[in-house]
Amino acid sequence: MKPVPERAEPSEIRALVQEFLRTRSEDLFRSLYRDCTPRLYQFVWRMTGRRTEDANDIVQETWVRAVERMHEFRWNSTLNTWLMGIALNCCREFNRRRPERDLQPAVESISAIVRPIHEKVDLETAIGLLPDGYRTVLILHDIEGLQHAEIAELLDIEIGSSKSQLSRARASIRTMLRPHGTTEYIDE
Repeated sequence: MKPVPERAEPSEIRALVQEFLRTRSEDLFRSLYRDCTPRLYQFVWRMTGRRTEDANDIVQETWVRAVERMHEFRWNSTLNTWLMGIALNCCREFNRRRPERDLQPAVESISAIVRPIHEKVDLETAIGLLPDGYRTVLILHDIEGLQHAEIAELLDIEIGSSKSQLSRARASIRTMLRPHGTTEYIDE
C-alpha cells in the first residue's frame, strides 16, 4: 500500500484502517497516527485547558483504546470524529481520577473569573477558562465543526442543551475578550 499523504482523503483513511486491521503493520499505524493526531491533540489540548502533559497522556490513551476497538468502528462518522469521542471519554475519566487538579469553578457569570485579569485575554486562554460543559460544546461545535445533533449524541444530552451551552460559552468568550473596564464588546 502506498504511503498516505499528509492530509489523507476519507477513502484513503478507510483503506488504511482496513489494511492496518488486516496486517497490524506498524508502518500503517504510524501513517494513521501522523494523519489523525495533530487534530486530535489540538482537541484534547483545548479540552484539558491547554495542559500539555495531560493532553499528551490523554492522546496516548485514546490511541490505545482506538487500536483495541478499531475492528468495531462502523464508519457512521469520520475516523477523526470517532477518535474525538474516545478522547472525550478519556478526558472525562482523567478529570474524575484527578480531583486534586486545578479545576475551574462552576460559576454563573464568567466575570467572576475575568475581572481579576487586567490585560487582554487571548482566545485560547478564554477557551481554557470556560467551565467544562461550555468549553466542550464550544470546541465540538465552533472548532471541530460538529452539528448540535452530533454533539448531543456524543455527550448524551439534549440538542437544546447543546445550543444553550454554546450560546453561554460564546457570551462568556465575548466577555473575556472585552478590554478590561468596558461594558461592550469592542472589535479591534
